[in-house]
Amino acid sequence: MAILEVQNIEKHFGATRVLEDISFSLEQGQALAIIGSSGSGKTTLLRCLNFLETPNQGKISVAGKVIFDAADPATQRESEVRKKRLHFGMVFQSFNLFPQYTALKNVTLAKELLSQERPDFKQNKKAILEEIQAEGRELLRKMGLSDRANHFPCQLSGGQQQRVAIARALALKPDILCFDEPTSALDPELTGEVLKVIRSLAEQKTTMIIVTHEMAFARDVADQVIFMDEGVIVEQGEARQVIENPREERTRQFLSRYAEN
Repeated sequence: MAILEVQNIEKHFGATRVLEDISFSLEQGQALAIIGSSGSGKTTLLRCLNFLETPNQGKISVAGKVIFDAADPATQRESEVRKKRLHFGMVFQSFNLFPQYTALKNVTLAKELLSQERPDFKQNKKAILEEIQAEGRELLRKMGLSDRANHFPCQLSGGQQQRVAIARALALKPDILCFDEPTSALDPELTGEVLKVIRSLAEQKTTMIIVTHEMAFARDVADQVIFMDEGVIVEQGEARQVIENPREERTRQFLSRYAEN
């Protein structure tokens, strides 16, 4: 069974149709890369999956359960949306770390706040927070940042900040980890260290959706690729096939322009 099913998602901003009839599925442990020109709807699609935007039409299901249905207001209550966001971990282009907190605190903060809702929190506060701290340090270790746990974002390179952001997204153990062009704000020499982390996550069969402009990375790391243009899915399929031997003319034109640049 697919971990994620997206059915007929549409998103409009006034008269502008940003997403039209978007449908795809994602299996547990797969990495899906979404490619396309700026303005093709890639980021809006991720924002709809994370409930940062509300689709005008369509359904979203996780592990066989409908978590959003545009025709059912009960799935759109704010109290429910906050819980549903936990299915998705989001890594943004611009890191979005809290500047006043250390790397470790950025990783653990959300889980610490959620833990306060546990019925046993007051009774076991010390043990619960110690466990969260230990998990946060382990995530930073996996990101190669053990020695940066007590550094503030301003003391970290862009690549280090993005790796903290990845650790933060993983801290809540989401079903699906989403990346919105995670290397676009980085200098070329820092891009590799972030792509290395994502490649490692793919090898560990982390379920991921990656909006990226790194075509070789998408070809080599993703299981599936979706090419979007003007708010629609033009082509989707096995990663190497889509990037090396696209079936659709619009896909070929995009990849040709990309290669020229």
